[in-house]
Amino acid sequence: QVQLVESGGGLVQAGDSLRLSCAASGRTFSRNAMGWFRQAPGKEREFVAATSGSGADTYYADSVKGRFTISRDNAKNTAYLQMNSLKPEDTSVYYCAASTHSYGDYVPSWYAYWGQGTQVTVSS
Repeated sequence: QVQLVESGGGLVQAGDSLRLSCAASGRTFSRNAMGWFRQAPGKEREFVAATSGSGADTYYADSVKGRFTISRDNAKNTAYLQMNSLKPEDTSVYYCAASTHSYGDYVPSWYAYWGQGTQVTVSS
């Protein structure tokens, strides 16, 4: 059974940093794209960042470009999201996702596997 487990969320102040982790189990995703999405109350799930299977290619939403960095450690079957210069508008539940494809995309339907989410709250 495939599982994605996020960790690292929490309550921080504007300008602080957080690092989210996504540990995968049940299968190896070293050749598969992984991504991060977020969803705030009353809003649709939105794309944050993605990385290709090799990690060589990365994609970011304009709202986080230059502040967030996605990475992965295929030996650990784990993806990360380093979030710097956090803003109150980054407050959301953050979800990790894994695709059956080797390259990433912006739409949730591209990803077959999802974690349960981790809450990130940024106070002003």
